[in-house]
Amino acid sequence: MAAAIREERARRGKRAALLKHIFLIITSLVMIYPLIWMLASSLKPDNQIFGNLGLWPSELRWENYTAGWNAMAVSFTRFFLNSTFVTVLSVIGNVISCSFAAYAFARLEFSGKNIWFALMMMTLMIPYHVVLIPQYILFLKAGWVDSYLPLIVPRFLAGDAFFIFLMVQFFRQLPRDLDEAAMIDGCNPFKIYWAIILPLSVPAMATAAIFSFIWTWEDFLGPLVYLNDMRDYTVPLALRSFIAQDSVSAYGQLFAMSVLSIVPIVIFFIIFQRLIIRGIAMSGLK
Repeated sequence: MAAAIREERARRGKRAALLKHIFLIITSLVMIYPLIWMLASSLKPDNQIFGNLGLWPSELRWENYTAGWNAMAVSFTRFFLNSTFVTVLSVIGNVISCSFAAYAFARLEFSGKNIWFALMMMTLMIPYHVVLIPQYILFLKAGWVDSYLPLIVPRFLAGDAFFIFLMVQFFRQLPRDLDEAAMIDGCNPFKIYWAIILPLSVPAMATAAIFSFIWTWEDFLGPLVYLNDMRDYTVPLALRSFIAQDSVSAYGQLFAMSVLSIVPIVIFFIIFQRLIIRGIAMSGLK
């Protein structure tokens, strides 16, 4: 009797697992369908992209990639280099400045720390569009408009509260005994940060770097507001140039360049995905 009950429970467990996997597979297909559609559309002629002619093209138009790469007065090579320049400096600035601010909030004692931390957290609730006009006026008077400075310099000033909060949660989990032992050995706060906190915080740093990379690479509004010369365009802004307002738009070339634009993000994520999961889990951000 007991054996029959165990077998019945085992069968129910297998059926439940099978149904769960089927549900996850269907959900995954729904989630990745837009990517599949974009990839298929990048290989279609323009007149077949929005027609009811099936998902996969009847003929592969690989020339969409070569034509799209050289479709504008400036090659897409320049746009990728511009995005890489802005993204790399933004990632470096975010990781360095936000880690310094997080270290101060998590490990140091100073007057008004809780108030300043609360004010910093309140900035998470302020939409970017609210401060866009004041920031633009500030950068315009500083002579930074039509340059990369408005996109890069704020990253070196700990301007992203999300990354500060992420690192604060991680730093608080590190034992305080490490700081006390280092102070006994004669370490100052900066030495403690550099020699102890930083090596132990690689997962949190990597998580902040990855999110910063993705958000900066995909940023469209910032370059749209501050960049005017096409030679300075980033990839998202260059993709917008394929949509013509008064003539036929090159959708095949647009989707081809869109596919190429997400390749760096996919590669970056695949390489560092374990650090993302570890950093989020250890920082308590769920």
